[in-house]
Amino acid sequence: MALIYIVEDDESIREIETIALKNSNYMVYAFEKAKDFYRKLDEIVPDLVLLDIMLPDENGYDIVKKLRKNPATKRLPIIMVTAKSTEMDMIKGLDDGADDYIKKPFSVMELITRVKALLRRTEGEEVKFHVLDNIMMDHERHMVYVSEKPVELTFKEYELLRFLMTNQNVVLSRETIMRHVWGTDFEGESRTVDVHIKTLRQKLGEGGNHIRTVRNVGYVIE
Repeated sequence: MALIYIVEDDESIREIETIALKNSNYMVYAFEKAKDFYRKLDEIVPDLVLLDIMLPDENGYDIVKKLRKNPATKRLPIIMVTAKSTEMDMIKGLDDGADDYIKKPFSVMELITRVKALLRRTEGEEVKFHVLDNIMMDHERHMVYVSEKPVELTFKEYELLRFLMTNQNVVLSRETIMRHVWGTDFEGESRTVDVHIKTLRQKLGEGGNHIRTVRNVGYVIE
């Protein structure tokens, strides 16, 4: 049974999320403030965090940054749940290290689907290594190297690169990437792929040149 932490100051939303997740057989702890979340995090690291942006004592962007800097939580799957729905808000959340986001108001079905999709990516790897020129993925250590130098990726960036590396020289549509990496077919979400590809290229440096955009289709790593 997966353990999920909810950090949300709106009592009604916190209750909806808690009930929905418990009804889907997840163990849930919910927190109104960041300080209470941190206190519990020191006791045990969960399998996933649902994180609101606007909190009374600290904003979600800063929380994500702290989690990514901590070795114990740098790979922790994080879904931001926010009323901020502009493209820049989304990009900032993803750039800071969130793996996915849900816009308020949301449906319970969307919430559970996204949680399940992200948790599926925590399952064991079948292949120990993927190598392409100067890029190497070590799945046992969950590490990525470019020219033998380690590269820090978020959980979702890692899974995106893994999917591309598994399908080297195969052109993948945005819809295919969304379905396999995010586990969703939600319309209008292909921008999420573009944002992650952009940040992935930047973090890979010279290795990012292997990811090519195929106009009007999607992406390929070659």
